[in-house]
Amino acid sequence: MFRITPSGLPPGLAEAARLTRQGRLSEATALLQRSLAGGGKEAPPARPAPAADRPAPPGRIFEVDPETGAAAPPGRAGRPGGFQAPGRPRPAPPPMPAGARFLRGGFSAAAGERGWRLYIPASLPAGPVPLLVMLHGCTQTPEDFATGTRMNALAEAAPRLVLYPEQSGAANAQRCWNWFKPADQRRDHGEPGLIAGMVRQVMRGHAVDPRRVHVAGLSAGGAAAAIMGESYPELFAAVGVHSGLACGAARDVPSAFAAMRQGGSPAAAAGPGRPTIVFHADQDQTVHPVNGDQVMARAGAAGLRAESLRGAVPGGHGFTRTCHRDGAGQVLLEQWLVHGGGHAWSGGDPAGSYTDPRGPDASRAMLDFFDRHSLPPG
Repeated sequence: MFRITPSGLPPGLAEAARLTRQGRLSEATALLQRSLAGGGKEAPPARPAPAADRPAPPGRIFEVDPETGAAAPPGRAGRPGGFQAPGRPRPAPPPMPAGARFLRGGFSAAAGERGWRLYIPASLPAGPVPLLVMLHGCTQTPEDFATGTRMNALAEAAPRLVLYPEQSGAANAQRCWNWFKPADQRRDHGEPGLIAGMVRQVMRGHAVDPRRVHVAGLSAGGAAAAIMGESYPELFAAVGVHSGLACGAARDVPSAFAAMRQGGSPAAAAGPGRPTIVFHADQDQTVHPVNGDQVMARAGAAGLRAESLRGAVPGGHGFTRTCHRDGAGQVLLEQWLVHGGGHAWSGGDPAGSYTDPRGPDASRAMLDFFDRHSLPPG
């Protein structure tokens, strides 16, 4: 699956390991971030965000122009954000239905502040609705992630609010969530505390069904989603991890390299944990697919009955879907292994970054899974 250098590391990570041995941790960390962003490839150079794209001050909410998709704070013109790979033209933002809104806001706490985007479908019914939290991958933005996953369009068909927390360039130069840092793996600390805070902020301001809040993410965002589901079992009813790693897979930069290369060493759950759906491709050369197995083990797959079936996307990738059922027959865990795919959102829109249109539709599969899982009453 991986191309291995003489040192035993995939391309790009051998140099990072050498930097770590020399004590040059900041340089090694930067290379780790680039590796998560795309197999060790150089990321576009960081640049200051235009004023209209910077996170709004905490508590302030900006709406988006429904015709242009651009942020439009009072008295200023905005522009659509999004990842732009070198030499790649910026795709036009997908049009929003009349009446839909894509709000911009922010949240601050002792650990810092982060911006967020909130999609409110035009089709939103009256009364409490589900809330889906989507955590982007390295170098991505909420707008780019929304485009690549098509989650806003799907939220019109299956009405729900969709919240996109935004990692800042100040917290991580490649905008990766810091899943491998102990300070960012703890409940009510670091990034988990900030993400949970903004989720509760949105729940206070909108009619959200507190039993149907779900979280999903890609790559570093997938690892962060696993941390959120485990850290806040009373907040999230189910978790989606795409091309990510299990909670506890790493505790520092060297162990992060090892986990990306060959899996980490997270403890398996003693019993069924949070309902979880996993997508991973068997040719992922950035995060080894064994990490998907470890997410399943951490969620308690060993105590459930597994059933697998194989299928294929017409003209695209084959896949194996494994459902893990409890004694009553309910699917608590679901794992999709995409055959021949890489480090990308399966079935995504090519207008977004890190997407593979030839794979099974991860977004629809996750929404179907989430719709079957809610927190118990009370």
